[in-house]
Amino acid sequence: MKFTEFGFDDRLMEGIEASGYEDATPVQEKVIPLVLEGKDVIASAQTGTGKTAAFLLPLLHRMLSQPHNEHSINALVIVPTRELAIQIEQNLEGLSYFTGMSSIAVYGGGDGQAFVQEKKALSMGADFVICTPGKMMAHIKMGYVKLDQLHYLVLDEADRMLDMGFYDDIMFIIKHLPAKRQNLLFSATMPPKIRELARKILHHPSEINIAISKPPEKIIQQAFLVFEQQKTPLVRYLLKDKNFKKIVVFCSSKLSVKQLTRELKRFRMPVEEIHSDLEQEKREEVLMHFRSGRIQILVATDILSRGIDIDDIDLVVNYDVPHDGEDYVHRIGRTARAESDGTAYTLISPREQRKFAAIERLIGKEVPKGKLPDDLGPAPEPGMPPAGRKPGNRRQR
Repeated sequence: MKFTEFGFDDRLMEGIEASGYEDATPVQEKVIPLVLEGKDVIASAQTGTGKTAAFLLPLLHRMLSQPHNEHSINALVIVPTRELAIQIEQNLEGLSYFTGMSSIAVYGGGDGQAFVQEKKALSMGADFVICTPGKMMAHIKMGYVKLDQLHYLVLDEADRMLDMGFYDDIMFIIKHLPAKRQNLLFSATMPPKIRELARKILHHPSEINIAISKPPEKIIQQAFLVFEQQKTPLVRYLLKDKNFKKIVVFCSSKLSVKQLTRELKRFRMPVEEIHSDLEQEKREEVLMHFRSGRIQILVATDILSRGIDIDDIDLVVNYDVPHDGEDYVHRIGRTARAESDGTAYTLISPREQRKFAAIERLIGKEVPKGKLPDDLGPAPEPGMPPAGRKPGNRRQR
């Protein structure tokens, strides 16, 4: 299912397209319509299945299409760790870029300036607050947090929050919320304590269970830590020096597909591109040439990662880290089909390292990291922060 089929507000669709989202993951397909209908939801879904967009997108749409108080907090997203709070706020910032919605991440460990920013947003209002339980409880106790007009509550990674001992903090926060609100609870597992929490919080919820598939063991996976400017030279090196017959390179945006294809053609490589800007007839022609071997390399968006049946692809390259684990599994699953083996390379820039670490946790293994050729220069260090972003940066109204 494509994101264009949900009927989202045009301003939201601009953010979705700019973020490179085209096809919904299974959890998004199931959760988004329920949230748009105003139903409470309990979903079993791990980090990496696309669940963040599954709740952010429909909540953004509802706020854009219904009156809400700009001087109150409208949606509260409670998460177990500061890292997850920052990650969700960054996702939200991209998706809501054209909507004018405001957001802030509230978590412990910040300095005095962070506290001032948090107090201002919590007392004057913000469309979305993404918070850790302990820090939010501390703000509420100080008496200035505007929660009386709240419409939406999301508990993300609820099982992890309970494992970390946050049950009392969560219940304290919920006691300060309006009784009439929409509730969404996401948890990787559904032990009895989560069921008990759900009974106390949710009203006649719809239940969704998403099990992510794992990549086949016969796929050889390898990743490379690179700076953004090293990606294209590394792709050229990997494609030129290895003996692969059929290769698919996945990019997260149509612009990247077009630029990379142009660069590879400049080096006389047998390459074509496929993305949603092409007419269906042209797409079919490109795929026919790829199947027949007239084209050896296909550079594509995720339009090709689902539902295209080509059995003899022996290399998949992720030029960009996929948005989530579900996309990663689908992308690299294009290789090692039938009885053949396959190889999957992933290029990881500094800003993509956290995202790829989440994918590794989801698939239950650490992907070996390869060494860059000497002539490409040094690789970034593991954990290097993205250029131009300081920890704790956040946008407000």
